Amino acid sequence: MSTPPKFTTLGCRLNAYETEAMKALSAEAGLGDAVIVNTCAVTAEAVRKARQEIRKLRRENPEARIIVTGCAAQTEPETFAKMDEVDTVIGNTEKMQPETWKAMAADFVGETEKVMVDDIMSVTETAGHLIDGFGTRSRAYVQVQNGCDHRCTFCIIPYGRGNSRSVPAGVVVDQIKRLVDKGFNEVVLTGVDLTSWGADLPMTPRLGDLVMRILKLVPDLPRLRISSIDSIEADDALMQAIATEPRLMPHLHLSLQHGDDLILKRMARRHLRDDAIAFCKEARRLRPDMTFGADIIAGFPTETEAHFENSLRLVTDCDLTWLHVFPYSKREGTPAAKIPSQVNGNTIKARAARLRAAGEAQVAKHLAAQIGKTHHILMENPHMGRTEQFTEVHFDTAQTEGSIVTTEIKGTRDSQLVA
Repeated sequence: MSTPPKFTTLGCRLNAYETEAMKALSAEAGLGDAVIVNTCAVTAEAVRKARQEIRKLRRENPEARIIVTGCAAQTEPETFAKMDEVDTVIGNTEKMQPETWKAMAADFVGETEKVMVDDIMSVTETAGHLIDGFGTRSRAYVQVQNGCDHRCTFCIIPYGRGNSRSVPAGVVVDQIKRLVDKGFNEVVLTGVDLTSWGADLPMTPRLGDLVMRILKLVPDLPRLRISSIDSIEADDALMQAIATEPRLMPHLHLSLQHGDDLILKRMARRHLRDDAIAFCKEARRLRPDMTFGADIIAGFPTETEAHFENSLRLVTDCDLTWLHVFPYSKREGTPAAKIPSQVNGNTIKARAARLRAAGEAQVAKHLAAQIGKTHHILMENPHMGRTEQFTEVHFDTAQTEGSIVTTEIKGTRDSQLVA
């Protein structure tokens, strides 16, 4: 009797979402005795870790079929096909198709094509895959967009995800209605370049239009959250939603990447430092309890100490709370990898540490400011939930998973609030 497949997910929240979809697809196909690795390609280090994970999984599962997919498999399939530990490599489009899993289940004993990776740039649609969260009853995720039309000089992701494509609003609304009917109290909209949603749809709607439509047509949805956005693409309807819709959670994760104008231009970003500061100021004016997370890269080629100091100051100038700090990693196949003035690795590591320390100070400031305030907390498990701003809250007394608990914050402990 075969055993159910095992899954390992590396990288972003969208990968985690797609792993859940693959679990359903592989179960429907009857695939067994397999290990599926959903890889990330955001840095060269991410690819190295994927190879390391695959070797470990082979040692732990000597008889299983190892299937590698995800962005690293899409961008460099030959790297994984050459590994003795790997049986099959499938692309990002193929991994979301029921036919792929049916074929692998049917051919489990016998020969199959080792590499199934098509040209992702030829993909023009993305399906809205129905999943019911990540093993909890608290929060559900809805993919509304995939791919990216921008070509930032450090980024390989468009070659792993393809061009931007949107899930139609009607499909999104229907999915969210279904999830609310199943008892979910919060839905998160996910995508690779979320603020580009709608550009490929009739009448070119914007992300704000989608948000307003969801909140209007799904009145029973208690909480709507949006994941990482490009602040320069925030439209008027999105700003209106921030100002007027309390069910839209006051937490935005911003793709900022740097705080110096020259480095931003060399990254081929479409905003400048002052644009980021102005957006944060306006969003907080419209919604005073708004908190921000941000991606920031340390040590991009040609970055001087003065350039880096501008990034460091951006943390307080934008009043960022949750930082995702990425030490720059040279990524073959990107324009940035060809820039001759690469920053020394030890310098990159030290600058990343300084950014993380600044982020930790911002978190401490945010936590201290919440003591005595009342929050509506979505419980992720009996003893931990998150506020509207996505701050973790610890409860000594068990609560109902998936419920929204209204309580006063009494203190802090280890980067958490205490109820």
